[in-house]
Amino acid sequence: MTEITVTKTAEDAASRAFRVTVPVDRVKAAEDRAVAEYGRRVKLPGFRQGKAPLPVIRKRFGEAIRQYTIEEVLREGWEQARTAEDLKPVTDPSVRNLKYEEGQPVEFEVVVEVRPDVKLSRVGGFTIKRTVQPVTDQALADQLDQIRESKAAWLPIEGQAPVEGNMVRIEVAAIEDGERKPAQPYSIVIGQGQALPALEEKVLGLKPGESTETEIKFPDDHPDESRRGQSRRVHLTVHEVKRQDLPPLDDSFAKSIGDFDDVAALKVAVKADLERAAEREADAGIREQLLNEVIGANGIDAPPSLVSRALHAYLHAYNIPHEREEAFNAEFRPIAEAQVKRELALGSIAEAQKLFATEAELDQRIAAIAATRGVQFNEIYAQLEKGKRLAELERGITEDKVFEYLKSQSTIEEA
Repeated sequence: MTEITVTKTAEDAASRAFRVTVPVDRVKAAEDRAVAEYGRRVKLPGFRQGKAPLPVIRKRFGEAIRQYTIEEVLREGWEQARTAEDLKPVTDPSVRNLKYEEGQPVEFEVVVEVRPDVKLSRVGGFTIKRTVQPVTDQALADQLDQIRESKAAWLPIEGQAPVEGNMVRIEVAAIEDGERKPAQPYSIVIGQGQALPALEEKVLGLKPGESTETEIKFPDDHPDESRRGQSRRVHLTVHEVKRQDLPPLDDSFAKSIGDFDDVAALKVAVKADLERAAEREADAGIREQLLNEVIGANGIDAPPSLVSRALHAYLHAYNIPHEREEAFNAEFRPIAEAQVKRELALGSIAEAQKLFATEAELDQRIAAIAATRGVQFNEIYAQLEKGKRLAELERGITEDKVFEYLKSQSTIEEA
């Protein structure tokens, strides 16, 4: 049979594109196989199974035979491209620009992502500063205030307009062409950015039970580009205003939080938590510095195809509407590029040093989670498997091993 031709049309470090031409005789052979397959499988009125004439089969199942033929030549063409170019794909290939006409060769383009060949010439010999931020009295006070706020009650205020920090229950109805649309209820805390600034400003002038009809302007940096700088007329009603009643920071409060004899013991525990958080943040800083040093020392680039893939994942994760896609991509491209470089560096080190998580290490991590939660190993395993989080846990173990290796190759100094 005539050979399939494969021509490379584009490539970067992480993708390849080819134009594949499957000659007529191979297309005809695939079509004959499709007709024969349908001839064996189907039973038509007036014929025994497998005995219907092939012309009848072709006429009756023409579209299905065409689809079968296309799938066969695509598979055959892709296998030829994969073998000829010695490809190691990391995802299934995508096919585009398919041309299939009777009596003509089948032509199509195939695009596939491949594992970039990243060579790391230097992964150590760096000097990294580990900085643990001290827990200040102000940081401790702020954390205690957050705990108090989590336990605070909200008490109604009668006959007073709200001030910043108050919670309000409101209803907002859009007015279009002089007609008031159904009102939408909201509960917001003034000053926390939970509503448009222009709307909050109007709320501040209303007492419970009062209403107003007003123009609300969307800010120029509103997330929805189509609304930036636009105005909308609304009917606004304030139904309720509440103030936050913080519990006093005393021994009684400390005992209500947990196993603390007095407020002094609570402060000691909270400060210890903050200190542990500072240690974790310092360790995260070491990881970031080490990885940045490796990326910079080896000139690791972010292949455009992988950056586009990362951006596509972000779009879906954040449910970004189509009209905002271009602006979103421009804003998040640096983040995507940094993420791609990070993954390439980590993957290359893990592969070179054989640091990928083992099954035993995965089981050990799951057992530790189960022990912490006081449940059986199989229960945690089933939860992780159902939530498709086993791969995530495995990646975490691999990253831990990679960073331990990187730390052993450099000097870590306490700042």
